[in-house]
Amino acid sequence: MIYVFDGTMTGLLSCIFRAFQFKQFDVHVTKDSHAQTGLFDEVVMVPSNDEHANRVWTALKAKVSSSSLRHFYYSFLSEQDAAFNHMFGFALYVFKKNYKVDQDYGHIDVLGISQWAKQVGREKHRMEAFVRFKKCQDGLFLSLVKPDFNVLPIITRHFKQRYQDQTWLIYDEQRKYGIYYDLAQVHHIEMNPHEVDQNIRTGFSQNFSIELDDEEVLYDQLWKDYFNSVNIQARKNLKLHIQYVPKRYWRYMNEKEI
Repeated sequence: MIYVFDGTMTGLLSCIFRAFQFKQFDVHVTKDSHAQTGLFDEVVMVPSNDEHANRVWTALKAKVSSSSLRHFYYSFLSEQDAAFNHMFGFALYVFKKNYKVDQDYGHIDVLGISQWAKQVGREKHRMEAFVRFKKCQDGLFLSLVKPDFNVLPIITRHFKQRYQDQTWLIYDEQRKYGIYYDLAQVHHIEMNPHEVDQNIRTGFSQNFSIELDDEEVLYDQLWKDYFNSVNIQARKNLKLHIQYVPKRYWRYMNEKEI
């Protein structure tokens, strides 16, 4: 049986609720309504239901540790069907047992969400390290990003604490939404990133077409000069460098501009 949901956490939790409601446990879950199915597969479109989702989430909180609950959420942010199915299997395993099993890494789904959470957590830390801002004329600090996973919800706290005295916007150009801090609260916004960076398809630099602060070019050059001054060419190890700073992050870094 195949459960198709809308790609939201509410939708996935609704799938778990339905599985127990109808005793359907041999299930594959997917957010792809056009997923390839077998000849004898039964496809069920599972609508998001807030009440059902809240009941499942409350039950999970009572059955697993806070770290396992975080792994569960991080796995969801991967946006991958493989992770969704590990989450589904993990929930079934937890609810079917009368004792705690969320640390049973011998179980494929417990191990699975732990591994997915690790990947998402790694992406979170890299985004926190490599996000670079451009200062606009109105004082807004702007950055366009394209992370592998949907990590904006879990990097919000870091940037809010670190940049409390300035307005900033981090926009995920792939998922088409951003987080904007107005010195008081963080808001979700939508915009067209192609109007901001006309060279967005090159995948290298952020060549913003909007008006930047007059000193932005100066700060940009100062950082490049600093980078060049501390860089020791004789000890250059590109293989090790790419290991710690993968090329897909270079487009955020002005010292990497080509």
